[in-house]
Amino acid sequence: MTKLYAFESHFFDIDGFRYHYLDEQRPRNAVNREVLLMVHGNPTWSFYWRNLITVFRDRYRVIAVDHLGCGLSDMPDESRYPFTLERRINDLCRLIEGLDLQKVTLIAHDWGGAIGMGAAVRLPDRFDRFVLMNTAAFRGFQCPLRIRACRIPGLGRLLVQGFNVFAKGATRMAIAKRKGLPKEVRDGLTAPYNSWAHRTALYRFVTDIPLSPRHPTYQTLSDIEEALPKFRNKPVCLIWGMLDWCFTPDYLKRFLQFYPEADVYRLNDAHHYLVEDAPEEVINALDQFLKRH
Repeated sequence: MTKLYAFESHFFDIDGFRYHYLDEQRPRNAVNREVLLMVHGNPTWSFYWRNLITVFRDRYRVIAVDHLGCGLSDMPDESRYPFTLERRINDLCRLIEGLDLQKVTLIAHDWGGAIGMGAAVRLPDRFDRFVLMNTAAFRGFQCPLRIRACRIPGLGRLLVQGFNVFAKGATRMAIAKRKGLPKEVRDGLTAPYNSWAHRTALYRFVTDIPLSPRHPTYQTLSDIEEALPKFRNKPVCLIWGMLDWCFTPDYLKRFLQFYPEADVYRLNDAHHYLVEDAPEEVINALDQFLKRH
Protein backbone atom coordinates (compact mmCIF):
# COMPACT_ATOMS: atom_id res chain seq x y z
CA MET A 1 0.00 0.00 0.00
CA THR A 2 2.88 2.37 0.71
CA LYS A 3 3.87 2.43 -2.96
CA LEU A 4 0.29 3.14 -4.06
CA TYR A 5 -0.38 5.70 -1.33
CA ALA A 6 2.82 7.75 -1.23
CA PHE A 7 1.31 10.92 0.22
CA GLU A 8 2.07 13.02 3.27
CA SER A 9 -0.52 12.78 6.01
CA HIS A 10 -2.05 15.81 7.73
CA PHE A 11 -4.35 15.94 10.74
CA PHE A 12 -7.00 18.44 11.82
CA ASP A 13 -8.25 18.46 15.40
CA ILE A 14 -12.00 18.00 15.84
CA ASP A 15 -13.00 17.86 19.50
CA GLY A 16 -9.87 15.92 20.36
CA PHE A 17 -10.13 13.52 17.42
CA ARG A 18 -7.55 13.48 14.64
CA TYR A 19 -9.28 14.05 11.30
CA HIS A 20 -6.90 12.85 8.59
CA TYR A 21 -6.56 14.55 5.23
CA LEU A 22 -4.16 14.78 2.30
CA ASP A 23 -3.03 18.19 1.06
CA GLU A 24 -1.16 17.79 -2.20
CA GLN A 25 0.09 20.51 -4.52
CA ARG A 26 3.21 20.68 -6.68
CA PRO A 27 5.07 22.90 -6.50
CA ARG A 28 4.27 23.62 -2.87
CA ASN A 29 4.52 27.38 -3.37
CA ALA A 30 2.06 27.39 -6.27
CA VAL A 31 -0.12 30.49 -6.42
CA ASN A 32 -3.18 28.69 -7.79
CA ARG A 33 -5.67 28.76 -4.94
CA GLU A 34 -8.23 26.52 -6.67
CA VAL A 35 -8.97 23.50 -4.53
CA LEU A 36 -10.15 20.05 -5.54
CA LEU A 37 -11.86 18.67 -2.43
CA MET A 38 -12.29 14.89 -2.65
CA VAL A 39 -14.84 13.34 -0.32
CA HIS A 40 -15.15 9.56 -0.11
CA GLY A 41 -18.08 7.34 0.84
CA ASN A 42 -18.57 3.96 2.49
CA PRO A 43 -16.52 1.75 2.75
CA THR A 44 -13.67 3.59 1.01
CA TRP A 45 -11.23 6.24 2.22
CA SER A 46 -8.79 8.73 0.66
CA PHE A 47 -6.88 5.81 -0.90
CA TYR A 48 -9.75 5.61 -3.41
CA TRP A 49 -8.69 8.97 -4.91
CA ARG A 50 -4.97 8.16 -5.30
CA ASN A 51 -4.88 8.14 -9.12
CA LEU A 52 -6.75 11.43 -9.40
CA ILE A 53 -4.56 13.07 -6.77
CA THR A 54 -1.37 12.11 -8.60
CA VAL A 55 -2.62 13.59 -11.88
CA PHE A 56 -4.24 16.81 -10.69
CA ARG A 57 -1.89 17.95 -7.91
CA ASP A 58 0.37 19.51 -10.54
CA ARG A 59 -2.35 22.07 -11.36
CA TYR A 60 -4.50 22.34 -8.25
CA ARG A 61 -4.35 22.07 -4.52
CA VAL A 62 -5.90 18.67 -3.84
CA ILE A 63 -7.48 17.94 -0.47
CA ALA A 64 -8.76 14.41 0.24
CA VAL A 65 -10.35 13.71 3.60
CA ASP A 66 -10.91 10.62 5.72
CA HIS A 67 -14.12 10.80 7.73
CA LEU A 68 -13.72 10.00 11.42
CA GLY A 69 -13.77 6.24 11.83
CA CYS A 70 -12.41 5.81 8.29
CA GLY A 71 -9.00 5.60 6.67
CA LEU A 72 -6.21 7.10 8.77
CA SER A 73 -8.48 9.26 10.93
CA ASP A 74 -9.12 8.40 14.57
CA MET A 75 -11.69 5.68 15.09
CA PRO A 76 -13.88 6.61 18.05
CA ASP A 77 -16.46 4.25 19.48
CA GLU A 78 -20.17 4.97 19.44
CA SER A 79 -20.16 6.37 22.96
CA ARG A 80 -17.86 9.22 21.87
CA TYR A 81 -19.05 10.03 18.36
CA PRO A 82 -22.56 9.99 16.82
CA PHE A 83 -21.70 8.77 13.26
CA THR A 84 -24.54 10.74 11.64
CA LEU A 85 -24.74 12.67 8.39
CA GLU A 86 -25.25 15.87 10.38
CA ARG A 87 -22.00 15.35 12.23
CA ARG A 88 -20.11 14.35 9.08
CA ILE A 89 -21.17 17.60 7.44
CA ASN A 90 -20.14 19.60 10.49
CA ASP A 91 -16.72 17.92 10.50
CA LEU A 92 -16.12 18.76 6.85
CA CYS A 93 -17.28 22.35 7.33
CA ARG A 94 -14.86 22.78 10.21
CA LEU A 95 -11.98 21.55 8.06
CA ILE A 96 -12.95 23.84 5.16
CA GLU A 97 -13.14 26.86 7.45
CA GLY A 98 -10.08 25.84 9.45
CA LEU A 99 -7.95 25.60 6.31
CA ASP A 100 -9.76 28.62 4.82
CA LEU A 101 -10.44 26.77 1.58
CA GLN A 102 -11.76 28.96 -1.24
CA LYS A 103 -12.59 28.31 -4.90
CA VAL A 104 -13.48 24.73 -4.06
CA THR A 105 -14.43 22.11 -6.60
CA LEU A 106 -16.21 19.32 -4.77
CA ILE A 107 -15.42 15.82 -6.06
CA ALA A 108 -17.64 13.32 -4.28
CA HIS A 109 -18.57 9.65 -4.42
CA ASP A 110 -21.15 7.55 -2.56
CA TRP A 111 -21.88 9.09 0.89
CA GLY A 112 -19.43 11.85 -0.06
CA GLY A 113 -22.17 13.39 -2.19
CA ALA A 114 -24.53 14.00 0.73
CA ILE A 115 -21.68 15.07 3.03
CA GLY A 116 -20.04 17.32 0.44
CA MET A 117 -23.24 18.91 -0.82
CA GLY A 118 -24.32 19.36 2.79
CA ALA A 119 -21.15 21.35 3.41
CA ALA A 120 -21.73 23.37 0.23
CA VAL A 121 -25.26 24.24 1.36
CA ARG A 122 -23.81 25.66 4.57
CA LEU A 123 -20.75 27.33 3.01
CA PRO A 124 -21.94 28.19 -0.52
CA ASP A 125 -19.52 31.07 -1.13
CA ARG A 126 -16.56 28.71 -0.87
CA PHE A 127 -17.67 26.35 -3.66
CA ASP A 128 -17.26 27.03 -7.39
CA ARG A 129 -17.86 23.67 -9.11
CA PHE A 130 -19.29 20.24 -8.38
CA VAL A 131 -18.27 16.80 -9.63
CA LEU A 132 -20.52 13.98 -8.47
CA MET A 133 -19.94 10.28 -9.07
CA ASN A 134 -22.43 7.49 -8.26
CA THR A 135 -23.85 9.24 -5.26
CA ALA A 136 -26.93 10.98 -3.92
CA ALA A 137 -27.75 14.17 -2.06
CA PHE A 138 -31.48 13.66 -1.88
CA ARG A 139 -33.95 11.16 -0.49
CA GLY A 140 -33.36 7.93 -2.34
CA PHE A 141 -35.07 5.13 -4.13
CA GLN A 142 -35.42 1.53 -2.98
CA CYS A 143 -32.51 0.34 -0.85
CA PRO A 144 -30.92 -2.79 -2.41
CA LEU A 145 -31.56 -6.06 -0.61
CA ARG A 146 -27.88 -6.72 0.05
CA ILE A 147 -27.61 -3.32 1.78
CA ARG A 148 -30.79 -3.99 3.78
CA ALA A 149 -29.30 -7.28 4.97
CA CYS A 150 -26.48 -5.32 6.59
CA ARG A 151 -29.08 -3.34 8.57
CA ILE A 152 -30.78 -6.34 10.19
CA PRO A 153 -30.38 -5.95 13.97
CA GLY A 154 -27.66 -8.22 15.27
CA LEU A 155 -26.97 -9.93 11.97
CA GLY A 156 -26.01 -6.71 10.18
CA ARG A 157 -23.43 -5.73 12.77
CA LEU A 158 -22.01 -9.26 12.73
CA LEU A 159 -21.71 -9.19 8.94
CA VAL A 160 -20.19 -5.70 8.69
CA GLN A 161 -18.08 -5.48 11.84
CA GLY A 162 -17.46 -9.15 12.49
CA PHE A 163 -16.90 -10.72 9.08
CA ASN A 164 -16.06 -7.49 7.23
CA VAL A 165 -18.37 -8.45 4.35
CA PHE A 166 -19.14 -4.84 3.46
CA ALA A 167 -15.58 -3.63 2.84
CA LYS A 168 -14.29 -6.89 1.39
CA GLY A 169 -17.45 -7.57 -0.58
CA ALA A 170 -17.33 -4.14 -2.18
CA THR A 171 -13.92 -4.87 -3.71
CA ARG A 172 -15.66 -7.55 -5.77
CA MET A 173 -19.33 -6.54 -6.03
CA ALA A 174 -18.70 -2.83 -6.72
CA ILE A 175 -16.44 -3.33 -9.73
CA ALA A 176 -17.01 -4.53 -13.28
CA LYS A 177 -13.56 -5.94 -14.03
CA ARG A 178 -13.85 -9.68 -14.56
CA LYS A 179 -10.39 -10.35 -13.18
CA GLY A 180 -11.15 -8.28 -10.12
CA LEU A 181 -8.90 -5.70 -8.55
CA PRO A 182 -5.20 -6.38 -8.05
CA LYS A 183 -4.47 -7.73 -4.57
CA GLU A 184 -2.52 -4.64 -3.57
CA VAL A 185 -5.52 -2.46 -4.44
CA ARG A 186 -7.95 -4.69 -2.53
CA ASP A 187 -5.59 -4.65 0.42
CA GLY A 188 -5.26 -0.88 0.21
CA LEU A 189 -9.00 -0.27 0.15
CA THR A 190 -9.61 -2.49 3.17
CA ALA A 191 -6.39 -1.86 5.15
CA PRO A 192 -7.84 0.54 7.77
CA TYR A 193 -10.76 -1.79 8.52
CA ASN A 194 -8.78 -4.58 10.14
CA SER A 195 -10.77 -5.19 13.33
CA TRP A 196 -14.28 -5.10 14.78
CA ALA A 197 -13.62 -1.72 16.41
CA HIS A 198 -12.18 -0.27 13.21
CA ARG A 199 -15.32 -1.16 11.27
CA THR A 200 -17.75 0.78 13.46
CA ALA A 201 -18.06 3.63 10.94
CA LEU A 202 -18.81 1.21 8.11
CA TYR A 203 -21.73 -0.28 10.01
CA ARG A 204 -23.01 3.09 11.17
CA PHE A 205 -22.94 4.48 7.62
CA VAL A 206 -25.27 1.64 6.64
CA THR A 207 -27.64 2.23 9.55
CA ASP A 208 -27.65 5.99 8.90
CA ILE A 209 -29.42 5.51 5.55
CA PRO A 210 -32.79 7.20 6.15
CA LEU A 211 -35.42 4.82 4.80
CA SER A 212 -38.35 6.59 6.44
CA PRO A 213 -39.24 10.09 7.70
CA ARG A 214 -38.87 8.77 11.26
CA HIS A 215 -35.14 8.31 10.81
CA PRO A 216 -33.16 11.20 12.38
CA THR A 217 -31.08 11.69 9.22
CA TYR A 218 -34.14 12.00 6.99
CA GLN A 219 -34.59 15.69 7.77
CA THR A 220 -30.88 16.44 7.23
CA LEU A 221 -31.03 14.86 3.80
CA SER A 222 -34.33 16.54 3.01
CA ASP A 223 -32.83 19.95 3.83
CA ILE A 224 -29.90 19.29 1.48
CA GLU A 225 -32.27 18.20 -1.28
CA GLU A 226 -34.36 21.35 -0.95
CA ALA A 227 -31.21 23.49 -1.23
CA LEU A 228 -29.75 21.79 -4.33
CA PRO A 229 -31.37 24.22 -6.81
CA LYS A 230 -29.29 27.10 -5.42
CA PHE A 231 -26.29 25.65 -7.32
CA ARG A 232 -28.06 25.44 -10.67
CA ASN A 233 -25.95 28.31 -12.03
CA LYS A 234 -22.70 26.65 -10.97
CA PRO A 235 -20.79 24.22 -13.22
CA VAL A 236 -21.81 20.65 -12.41
CA CYS A 237 -20.29 17.44 -13.74
CA LEU A 238 -21.91 14.02 -13.35
CA ILE A 239 -19.61 11.05 -13.98
CA TRP A 240 -21.50 7.79 -13.67
CA GLY A 241 -20.64 4.10 -13.65
CA MET A 242 -23.74 2.79 -15.41
CA LEU A 243 -23.43 -0.79 -14.07
CA ASP A 244 -23.89 0.28 -10.46
CA TRP A 245 -26.67 -1.69 -8.72
CA CYS A 246 -26.69 0.66 -5.73
CA PHE A 247 -26.51 4.22 -7.11
CA THR A 248 -28.17 3.20 -10.34
CA PRO A 249 -28.66 5.38 -13.44
CA ASP A 250 -31.94 6.47 -11.84
CA TYR A 251 -29.88 8.56 -9.43
CA LEU A 252 -28.15 10.19 -12.37
CA LYS A 253 -31.55 11.03 -13.87
CA ARG A 254 -32.62 12.54 -10.56
CA PHE A 255 -29.53 14.77 -10.44
CA LEU A 256 -30.28 15.91 -13.98
CA GLN A 257 -33.66 17.14 -12.78
CA PHE A 258 -31.79 19.51 -10.49
CA TYR A 259 -28.96 20.28 -12.95
CA PRO A 260 -30.23 19.88 -16.52
CA GLU A 261 -27.22 21.77 -17.90
CA ALA A 262 -24.67 19.52 -16.21
CA ASP A 263 -21.79 17.94 -18.10
CA VAL A 264 -22.58 14.21 -18.16
CA TYR A 265 -20.19 11.31 -18.68
CA ARG A 266 -21.79 7.88 -18.74
CA LEU A 267 -19.24 5.10 -18.29
CA ASN A 268 -21.07 2.09 -19.66
CA ASP A 269 -18.48 -0.46 -18.55
CA ALA A 270 -17.94 0.87 -15.01
CA HIS A 271 -19.56 -0.15 -11.73
CA HIS A 272 -19.88 1.68 -8.40
CA TYR A 273 -16.11 1.88 -7.88
CA LEU A 274 -15.79 3.69 -11.20
CA VAL A 275 -12.44 5.26 -10.30
CA GLU A 276 -11.06 1.72 -9.98
CA ASP A 277 -12.89 0.36 -13.05
CA ALA A 278 -12.14 3.22 -15.42
CA PRO A 279 -9.47 5.56 -14.00
CA GLU A 280 -8.41 6.95 -17.37
CA GLU A 281 -11.98 7.72 -18.41
CA VAL A 282 -12.71 9.43 -15.09
CA ILE A 283 -9.50 11.46 -15.31
CA ASN A 284 -10.25 12.51 -18.88
CA ALA A 285 -13.82 13.51 -18.01
CA LEU A 286 -12.68 15.53 -14.99
CA ASP A 287 -9.90 17.16 -17.00
CA GLN A 288 -12.31 18.23 -19.75
CA PHE A 289 -14.76 19.63 -17.22
CA LEU A 290 -12.13 21.61 -15.32
CA LYS A 291 -10.71 23.07 -18.53
CA ARG A 292 -14.16 23.95 -19.87
CA HIS A 293 -15.21 25.70 -16.67
